[in-house]
Amino acid sequence: MPGKTKRAAANAAFQLKVQIEGIEPAIWRRVIVPAALTLRELHAVLQGAMGWQDYHLHMFEIDGKRFEVPEDDSLGPEDGYADERKHTLRAVLTKGMQFLYVYDFGDDWRHLVTVEDIVAPAAVRQLPRCIAGERACPPEDCGGVHRYPEFLGALADPEHPEHRDMLDWAGGFEPEVFSLSQANALIGAVCALYHARDWGFRES
Repeated sequence: MPGKTKRAAANAAFQLKVQIEGIEPAIWRRVIVPAALTLRELHAVLQGAMGWQDYHLHMFEIDGKRFEVPEDDSLGPEDGYADERKHTLRAVLTKGMQFLYVYDFGDDWRHLVTVEDIVAPAAVRQLPRCIAGERACPPEDCGGVHRYPEFLGALADPEHPEHRDMLDWAGGFEPEVFSLSQANALIGAVCALYHARDWGFRES
């Protein structure tokens, strides 16, 4: 299909839909990100948009290749892997493709990312941003896709033996609530933190 081979111009942006695999009803976000971002910077955007807290390791799997941040810069990435800091979205993404973003190798949160469109942003300075989404991100360390329904069941059932513990641990978690303004505030905060630590988002 012609759309799958279309590359983004240097000043364009990608519209991406990000959905956690294996959960129904779906937990998803739609974001617009500059094509000039690196995969490391996209990781920061996805953390903010979804509501994760960047506590754990992550990786991308795109076109059969794994991208990550090497554990030791002096050794570089493992054989067969690539350094995500050295690859821009424009270089690795095309319209119509899908790829995998995995966060927390213990809980193994797998996100299917679909490149929905390539757009010409009205104001690049306003990017990246979240434009839509549904349902709250699961709490960190709640056990992954297979344990999440058990967590929700305990949270919702006052008769469940772990109900009180889950209420205390979850801190007012509301699984059906999504706030667009909060998602964008978190994107801004994570991106600012990465910029301050010289991990990305340098001004050209």
